[in-house]
This record gives sequence, C-alpha cells and structure tokens, in this order.
Amino acid sequence: MDIYLQQLPQQLVNGLTLGGVYALIAIGYTMVYGILGMLNFAHGEIYMIGGFTGWWVLHLLSRNNQVIMSAALVISLMIVLAMGVSGLVGLMTERFAYRPLRNAPRMNLLLSALGVSIFLQNLVLTYQGAKVRVFHITSLIPESIRVFHIGTTVFSFMRVLVIAVTFLLMGLLTIMIKKTKVGKAMRATAQDIEAAAFMGIDVDRIVVVVFLIGSALGGAAGVLVGLLFTQVDYYVGFQAGLKGFTAAVLGGIGSIQGAMVGGILLGLTESLAVTFLPSAYKDVVAFVILIAVLIIRPWGLMGEKIPEKV
Repeated sequence: MDIYLQQLPQQLVNGLTLGGVYALIAIGYTMVYGILGMLNFAHGEIYMIGGFTGWWVLHLLSRNNQVIMSAALVISLMIVLAMGVSGLVGLMTERFAYRPLRNAPRMNLLLSALGVSIFLQNLVLTYQGAKVRVFHITSLIPESIRVFHIGTTVFSFMRVLVIAVTFLLMGLLTIMIKKTKVGKAMRATAQDIEAAAFMGIDVDRIVVVVFLIGSALGGAAGVLVGLLFTQVDYYVGFQAGLKGFTAAVLGGIGSIQGAMVGGILLGLTESLAVTFLPSAYKDVVAFVILIAVLIIRPWGLMGEKIPEKV
C-alpha cells in the first residue's frame, strides 16, 4: 500500500495531463451536439489534422533537428497554426457536409459525419502516408528543464505545458461563454434553436462559431499530444475521438462544463487504474465507470434531464 501511495502524486499529474487533452476534444463534441443535436464523428480526424499541422510547422522551422528560432515562438506557432487549420477544416465540414442536411433526418447527418471522418482519414493517408511522423522535441526544450522533480514526483516540461495550455484554453472558453454576447447567443441557441432564431439571433453564424471553436480546440489538443508523445499518424484521431466522445457522454453531452469534468475524470481514472491494475486494463476501467454512471444518471454527471415532448 505504501508503494501505491508513493505513486499517487505522479499518477495524479499524469491524469491531469491526459484529462485536459480529453476535455479539449470532448468540448468539440458537446458544443456541436448542444446546438444541432448531432454527433460530429469527424472531430477525431480534425484533431489528427491539428497534430500534423504542428508537425509540419516544427519540420519547416528546423534544420538538422535544430529549430531556427526561439523554442517558445515555435511552440506558439505550432499551437496557433494548428488551431487555425483545424478551425478552417471544421468550417468547411460544416458548410459542405452538414449545413445542406441540417433539416434532414438525424440519420442522414450521422452518415454524413462518418463519411467526412473516412474522407479526412484517407486524405491524410494519401498525402502523408502511413508512416508515423516524429516530433523531434530535443531541439525545443533545453536538457536542464526537460525533466525536474518535486519530492518523488517527476514533472516533464511537456506535461506542465500541456496542463497549462489546456486549462488556459478551457478558462478562456468559459469566460467567453458566460460574459460575451456571442457566448450568450450560443447558450440561447443551445437551449432552443427555433426560439433563438425568432428572437433575432443569427443561428447560422452561431453554428459556424461553434464549429470554429470546437475544431480549433481539437487542433490544439492534437499538437499538445504530439509534443507529449512525440508522434502522430493518420489513424491517431480514431482513438482520441473515442476518448473525447466518452468524456463528453460521461460529463453530460451538451454541457461544456460537463465535457471539462468528464475529460479530467476520464484522464484521472485511466492514470489511477494503472497504479492498481495492469496498464492493459485502463480502458476497461474507464468504460466500466462510464457504464455505471450512465446506468445511474443516463444524462451524465452534469447534463440535464430533458423531458420527452408529447
């Protein structure tokens, strides 16, 4: 038991790192579902495109595995450009794949989302190949700060960076949702899209903003995971999308705060499961908890029970 207690702080740090990334991905799912009531299964591939964008920025700004400008600027460019490219892909997806089917049956939207997911995955496979792309981060982070210790807990610079950026982005999103006119319009549209349109809210514009923000956050998550685990490939979006969707459902799909809580809880659960069980069981434990929560609260931890319309 003493060994487990010694490992606990380390696993909490690992869990917060993973949980923050899961939360960013889950926000994209839950924002689109809250507005349109559809599951954007292409969101995992948008996350993957963000990872590849970050890799290309690092590749183009490196010579002989050494960056040609300051590491802080390179990392900032990686995150900003990945958010921009992923946001643009999200906008194009909404405009050409989802908007024409907005008034169609839900099954049509679902099939369209699956089609976009397959299209984006094969598009990246065609132009990038199946080879894993490696982030050469040794040139970014000086060896003196690459890893440091606080007591028995080991911190890496990249883990600290991931935690800081994910919580900063979630904090900024929360402020935007609660304090700005666009955020209020998003909340009104999520509550009742038809009533929002009658009250003069430009629903099409709000949907565009939702796809832009959700996709940009997914792109940021793709870069952060690439920097953390130093690799990206065309298939990485499937697993990430599955975890992000699980986090959204766990927290209560449609609730942004629920997506944040669900993502962090899922990351902590996976990390703590490794402490007491073989690592192969971490996904099993996460999904068992998801099933248990949905049995007790089918609308998720922070979701709202919506009465059925008669």
